[in-house]
Amino acid sequence: MINKSEYSHFKQVTEKVSLGKEIPQMGLEGNKNLHVLVLTYPTQGHVNPMLQFCKSLSSKGVDTTVAVTKFIFNTFNPKSDASNTIQWDTISDGFDEGGFSAATSIEDYLETMKKAGSKTLTELIKRHQDLGHPIDAVVYDALMPWALDIAKSFNLTAATFFTMPCSVNLIYYYVDRGLVRLPVPKDSYPVCLPSLPPLMPPDMPSFIYVPESYPQYLYLLLNQMPNIEGADYILVNSIHEFEPLETDAMAKIGPTLLTIGPTIPSYYIDKSYENDKKYELDLFKIEPKEASSTREWLKTKPKGSVIYVSFGSMAKLNTTQMAELAAGLVESNYYFIWVVRASEEEKLPKGFAPEKGLVLRWSSQLEVLSNEAIGSFFTHSGWNSTLESLCLGVPMVAMPQWTDQPTTGKYVADVWKVGVRVKVGEDGIVGKDEIKACVKAVMEGERAIEFKQNALKWKQLGLGALREGGSSSKHIDEFISGLRDKIIPSV
Repeated sequence: MINKSEYSHFKQVTEKVSLGKEIPQMGLEGNKNLHVLVLTYPTQGHVNPMLQFCKSLSSKGVDTTVAVTKFIFNTFNPKSDASNTIQWDTISDGFDEGGFSAATSIEDYLETMKKAGSKTLTELIKRHQDLGHPIDAVVYDALMPWALDIAKSFNLTAATFFTMPCSVNLIYYYVDRGLVRLPVPKDSYPVCLPSLPPLMPPDMPSFIYVPESYPQYLYLLLNQMPNIEGADYILVNSIHEFEPLETDAMAKIGPTLLTIGPTIPSYYIDKSYENDKKYELDLFKIEPKEASSTREWLKTKPKGSVIYVSFGSMAKLNTTQMAELAAGLVESNYYFIWVVRASEEEKLPKGFAPEKGLVLRWSSQLEVLSNEAIGSFFTHSGWNSTLESLCLGVPMVAMPQWTDQPTTGKYVADVWKVGVRVKVGEDGIVGKDEIKACVKAVMEGERAIEFKQNALKWKQLGLGALREGGSSSKHIDEFISGLRDKIIPSV
């Protein structure tokens, strides 16, 4: 049985997060709701989409527990609001004091996380059983495939959650199954794979195009695939209408596949829920005064006149690239907001104080992108940022850096046709003249009008997916219905 100290710990970590709305109680046999445990990989780009998926489950009456690492929980200490929708709990990655930065290598982190995570996940599931609130299903990040074995050891339904789009997942699947040989022979390009557009070297995920660059990360991503058939569901943070061929192809490789995106706060879907306007966990602090001054600054700018520039939470530009980007933005003569993380500020040109620009350490990206003053998004093409931009109808300049971003940049320019992709020089640098040309292409002229029209088309499809009757809304209902059928079989 659970002791008092364990119960005290459980009460401490099951803080609750508000959706700002009443949650219908659709209990099983009138007295028990489904209880889903969602296990997140501890980075910003993985926590946020999975947490938003939890909100979707909770809005449909499912009890949801989000398990993050102890380091993430203790560092960001998610607090409760008014309602009882999402609970928090913790597992250990073996680095409770320092998180990933305390590991000696990615191999060290992954191996330690698997060992400590398996043990503490087992304890978490048992603890909920002892408290009379047993878990019915485990949704785990695809980067944590060991969670499948734990879920199945308790005879629980298991769903693997891919935070990247189907197109990228398919490429890794084809590599894992030997359809793509690494390194890709130069005479093999373009690479033509089932249900994907022809891919040139710069269109492939960086770990595929240059497999020797980050072999540990390549291993991590390929390791998502081997046991995929053992799960009961595959959940993908994408939208069927955005990737119809790719979704159908991925649906053939394993169990039931359901696209459940876009995983953005519900306020931006239908404007109904004021309390769900931002992601609950932000690994970078936004100063209230800075956020307020940004809003005021945007109020003074004409509609569609501002370029928003951000390269996410991980990408790092070298000093030369920062100087070229700075010069290109200034010389383009448009207003701009440039997010430069504190760790990257020293790379800015000395004395950089643009007359028409605003430089921030971090921002509420959704709030900024949804502002009518924003005319385009100069982005690293991270999938979360790309989804946000598509669903808010903002054209893009794609400047991919690594991992899945080159493939997403390919889709931005050539498949969805909502913007342009920069051309990289032979020295690996995107020059200021190229930056100016790309900015001009998305901000003025006939092409800019076409990009905006396309962006608005995808916006309607993206937001419609989560509204009643939309593809993702139906898929979430299907997932919940499937769980209920397993727990209360039809007689």
